[in-house]
Amino acid sequence: MKNLIAILFVGLMSFGSFAQEKKVAKIEFKTTVIDYGTIEKGSDGVRTFEFTNTGNAPLVISNVKSTCGCTVPKKPKEPIMPGETGEIEVKYDTKRVNPIRKTITVFSNAETPTVALKIKGLVVDPDKTSVLEKKEKSMIEQ
Repeated sequence: MKNLIAILFVGLMSFGSFAQEKKVAKIEFKTTVIDYGTIEKGSDGVRTFEFTNTGNAPLVISNVKSTCGCTVPKKPKEPIMPGETGEIEVKYDTKRVNPIRKTITVFSNAETPTVALKIKGLVVDPDKTSVLEKKEKSMIEQ
């Protein structure tokens, strides 16, 4: 009889622990890479990473850092509730003529506490042409 009571007690305790679901935030991005493509110097450098909290606890973005000062990320100020969406805005300084290869790191209370986002592309100056382009133009004009 004592064994039966012990088995029932252990069974009820383990059932109770399975019934309690752990509250955790989960961050799921639509995409973790944004490709600017080829854009002209001085173009709009603002892009947005969209995400959803697919967990069952409020998601708090504590910090967002970029790899250099030419990329400025902006995080949501308020917690993102379960099932809701949020945005991380990234502004790249398009006055710099060069390839874009930057990483933005997102820190949060999510199940995966750090996520790396990437931006890529190429900023060109339409007023300046390469030696190759000049040669092609001169060949066409002849």
